[in-house]
Amino acid sequence: MQVSLLQCQSSTDVKANLAFIDSQLSLLPRKANEPQLVVLPECSLLFGGHEQQQLAVAAVEESSKLKQQLAALAQRHHVYMVAGTIPISADAARVYSRSYLFDDEGNTLGSYDKLHLFDVEVADKTQSYRESDTFCPGDRITVIDTPFGKIGLAICYDIRFADLFRALRLAGAEIIALPSAFTKVTGAAHWQTLIQARAIETQCYFLAADQWGQHNQGSRETWGQSMIVDPWGRVIAEKKTGLGWVQAQLDVTALATIRQQIPVVAHNRFIAPQLK
Repeated sequence: MQVSLLQCQSSTDVKANLAFIDSQLSLLPRKANEPQLVVLPECSLLFGGHEQQQLAVAAVEESSKLKQQLAALAQRHHVYMVAGTIPISADAARVYSRSYLFDDEGNTLGSYDKLHLFDVEVADKTQSYRESDTFCPGDRITVIDTPFGKIGLAICYDIRFADLFRALRLAGAEIIALPSAFTKVTGAAHWQTLIQARAIETQCYFLAADQWGQHNQGSRETWGQSMIVDPWGRVIAEKKTGLGWVQAQLDVTALATIRQQIPVVAHNRFIAPQLK
């Protein structure tokens, strides 16, 4: 069972970003007739400018051209796809940061809206991030049954909130996909540590696809290091810098063995987390 993460350097040019993803899917290393799960990073079709630009390309789900274009890529290249994130209209002033999971015919299997919004101060050129000015937080968790296993969805800043990932595990997640655009500063400090910790805690495979490099003449800079981490916390594949694919085979038998040997769900004496 092969999974592939695409590390991108997305810009504010939607057409160019879409063309890059299309070209990379054409070059995707794969065996004939082998099912393929692809994960794109956060904001893979529009990134690096002012967050208000998300409003200009947002639409309701039924008429979203961005959603239609990504679904068409999944169908054309015959891949299951966690399609990064795109803006979906929430109200007149804000959008959801939504991740879709498409099957290899372009059908929507499920979606997730980013729960935790990145309103923080960072010692970089941007300095102050205020996602809540543009984005509306989600109100649900998502676990989707697929031929690869039960896939839980989370996005970028969510990785800092362990309760979400415990809730995903309790909802049946075996694999967790994490489209991200981690800043270079916070990525250098915490990216790998957080992903490995969440993988160990949940005993899930983590598929963390990240943006990398300087975006739009250096106005934003992201960390990269897209990685696949197993339920024991081992990094089984990663791409620290540059653009392109990170690939690995997932072993569901190993996942079951780890959960049997260390049954943390049964041993946990705290009540299950609930979304407030």
